[in-house]
Amino acid sequence: MSVWKKLFTAVKGGVNEAAETAADSQALRILDQEIREAKDELRRSDHSLTQIIAKRKLADQKVASFNSSIAEYEQHARAASAKGDNELALECASRVVELRGQLEAEQKFSEQFAQSEKALRNNIRQAKDNLRRMEQQVDIVKATESVQKAQTSVSSRHLGANSRMKTATESLDRIQKRQTQRQAELEAASELASEESGDALEQRLAQAGIKGGKANADDELSRILGK
Repeated sequence: MSVWKKLFTAVKGGVNEAAETAADSQALRILDQEIREAKDELRRSDHSLTQIIAKRKLADQKVASFNSSIAEYEQHARAASAKGDNELALECASRVVELRGQLEAEQKFSEQFAQSEKALRNNIRQAKDNLRRMEQQVDIVKATESVQKAQTSVSSRHLGANSRMKTATESLDRIQKRQTQRQAELEAASELASEESGDALEQRLAQAGIKGGKANADDELSRILGK
């Protein structure tokens, strides 16, 4: 893989990672908004449930009232029949028939309200359970995200400190090497200067006759012959 291709892949990976991070952050905000909207819907559902319960109770009260009226007119019919007033007894019976028709209609309403109430209660309970679990999961995700950000920040500072320490150590090593090289150069220069100054001194001593210089051939021959 060429350098440019590797560079392009690295840049592309960084862009994708940044995009995913932004999308995840946006997803949390969307979830928060959806949770708020779900809570609003649940409040409206609770209100609707309250209305259905109220209507079911009213229907139950009407059913009870119709049953009471039916029992009352049945008693009137029996009383009228006992007195031999068949016409009045028939009127009471007719009233009972009418009341029973109304009772059946109201009982159907009551049963429908009861069924709706039961279904809505179950749906609301399930929705609240799901919402509660979702809130818990979102809280866990947010807490984990905060902890990981803190850990990343600490790690970054640690890595930065290590990098700075490494750079400082390398700089110190280079300075020490330069100083060692410079010291060696100074010592070499000093040695050269000493040698040069020593030769000059020897020459001056020889010329002054204080220290023997180079012997000539006549002197050496005299020494050999013992003269």
